[in-house]
Amino acid sequence: MLLSFSYVTDHVGFSGTIKNSPSDFIVTEIEMPQHALRDIRAESLHKNSEALTEQSSLCLQQPKKLRTEPAGLCAEGCGGGSVPSPSERHPGRAGSECSASPNETRREGDAELESGLEEDSVFESLLGKPKSELLHKFACHLKDVWDSESNADPSTEEFSLGPVLDKKNRADLHSAVRQKFPFLITVTKDNEMIVKGNADYRELCQLVTEKETSDFFKFLDAKVENSTFSFEPDGNKEHRKVVHHFINRRFGKLLETKSFTVTDVNDQSNMSITVRFREKSWPRKRSGGGFQEKQDLYTAFTLQKENLETLEAIGFLAAELGVLPSDFSYTGIKDKKAITYQPMVVKKVTPERLKEIGSKMEKKGMRIHNIHSTFQHLRLGQLKGNHFDIVVRDLKRHSDDSSADLKDRISEAMENVKTKGFVNYYGPQRFGQGQNVQTDQIGLALLNEKMVKAVKLFFTPEDTDDPVNNAKRYFLQTEDAKGALTMLPEFKVREKMLLRALNRYGVNHEGCAKGWLSIPHSMRIFYVHAYCSKIWNEAASYRLKIYGSQVVEGDLVFLEESGENISLNDKVHVVTAPEESANKYSINQVVLPMVGHSIKYPNNKVGQWYHERLSKDELQMCKFRVPSLQLNIPGCYRPILKNVQNLSYFLEGSEKGIEIEDNDLSESKIALHISFDLDPSCYATVCLREIMKCDF
Repeated sequence: MLLSFSYVTDHVGFSGTIKNSPSDFIVTEIEMPQHALRDIRAESLHKNSEALTEQSSLCLQQPKKLRTEPAGLCAEGCGGGSVPSPSERHPGRAGSECSASPNETRREGDAELESGLEEDSVFESLLGKPKSELLHKFACHLKDVWDSESNADPSTEEFSLGPVLDKKNRADLHSAVRQKFPFLITVTKDNEMIVKGNADYRELCQLVTEKETSDFFKFLDAKVENSTFSFEPDGNKEHRKVVHHFINRRFGKLLETKSFTVTDVNDQSNMSITVRFREKSWPRKRSGGGFQEKQDLYTAFTLQKENLETLEAIGFLAAELGVLPSDFSYTGIKDKKAITYQPMVVKKVTPERLKEIGSKMEKKGMRIHNIHSTFQHLRLGQLKGNHFDIVVRDLKRHSDDSSADLKDRISEAMENVKTKGFVNYYGPQRFGQGQNVQTDQIGLALLNEKMVKAVKLFFTPEDTDDPVNNAKRYFLQTEDAKGALTMLPEFKVREKMLLRALNRYGVNHEGCAKGWLSIPHSMRIFYVHAYCSKIWNEAASYRLKIYGSQVVEGDLVFLEESGENISLNDKVHVVTAPEESANKYSINQVVLPMVGHSIKYPNNKVGQWYHERLSKDELQMCKFRVPSLQLNIPGCYRPILKNVQNLSYFLEGSEKGIEIEDNDLSESKIALHISFDLDPSCYATVCLREIMKCDF
């Protein structure tokens, strides 16, 4: 995939081999600290596997400035009117928050943009951008009405999200609305989702600050067992009674309240109301073994796998546990030819059950560590990056290099990449390296809505004689989905799902479309993202070939300092001619778009290249939405260059544990040990390619 692609560094490099064995390539996910995970539990959403949800948070207290945008739009937040001061309602309380504006993202959103994560927000993904914007405007309008009319009825105005047929999509939307706009509630009427104001939120806002109200409803929505929520200290006993009464009246079956003595920073005692879930409020059922367990059960674990794809490993686990692949959540796809460690969460499986299958999974190349109960799925935002420990063997100078010794070449390469970084290409494993049909080809067929072609590409066999490829070969020859189904091993879950649908609906356009719909959304969109990644790689190569490391007029640059309350597109600035002349920006700020329906292209030769390239694949009119497959590709931006962190290395002799002295370097007997960290969505093989100046 990378043979004609560019480099950003100018050192000579060296040659060698990687992945001689899985133990030569070890990948470990860098997890968020546990305290950070606890902090985001109440705010996190269930993610679709391989799909990014762009998280938003509450904005800070509004600056005291006039609204400058037209009515109906959010300037600093959802509500620019005057809010009755909480201190007027009860002494000692102040501060107010509004819900995030439609374009607000956290600093975490900046990191997601920089890392090139490919999925948009839950709202835009499931509703589309126009409907998502209308939802935000409705939320802002409702808050404006509340702020200007003290007796406004929260339930008088409604907004329809339209019919949402898929049950999981409805659940994701319900959760997304509650987390983003705690002052709204959602109801479903015959698959149509309706949004309206939350009367309970409105009433509680009259008693406590809006920040407390928002935090309380997020606590209520998260339903984390054994968790508690405390209101701010309140010395007014009569006021505390009112708050107690409100919570018991509205949520008494679910929650219980109690006042506790607390001490402030000045060692002054005060009283605070603490809320917790009642023990009986947790749904329980009796399992076959006679013990009690929660209905919504999640078990977290660390998966160690060797010489297995992530989705293949999940297929094995799902088949053995009797659950669906979509019941697993994880934060990224890991290399096959490696030993990898990554956190996972599985739904509807007890820790005891997971422990039972440990020995069987070891025979498949997997080990399961650190098994424990948890409260929800993982999401992409929880991934900080990956740590790599790699051994490069068979080290040699390049065949045309005789001007320096090998150790100098290695040292030069390491320091150069440590300083200048590497071109941020997607690695070959993104596309199914070495396969007869690569994933981007399937993605292109899906974008062109060539459903039958996409199915046949999916079932194209490799040149091996094994049950899986024999079943694929048989299906392509006969189109006998039922017969091919009986030939496939149980762990080939995706293939079996698709074949069952094809057997029911037929191997025609409509039947193949329903077949693709039968597999999880994250797997469908995986192929389309592979195609988008291929286009990005080619665009980056073209950009560096014609302009090099110079930032030129029309380039897109990411403005980190541009603030939080603006859209991702507004954070991407088009370089002007005066800015080019002044060398205002560096190549490290230049981004290129991942194709989609909501991105802008460079205003130079690179933008023209995009249009010509998409025309070549008959996508010049593509809207990057495939309604029949529920696929929505808004696009995003990915930096051309990335930096490597914590890079270290040493040389070792072929005899294990013997380091090579400076004067005892023999090319045939040494190995290079490299350790480094990369941000999410960066590829170690691409970083190694820049270091060594060779392709794998």
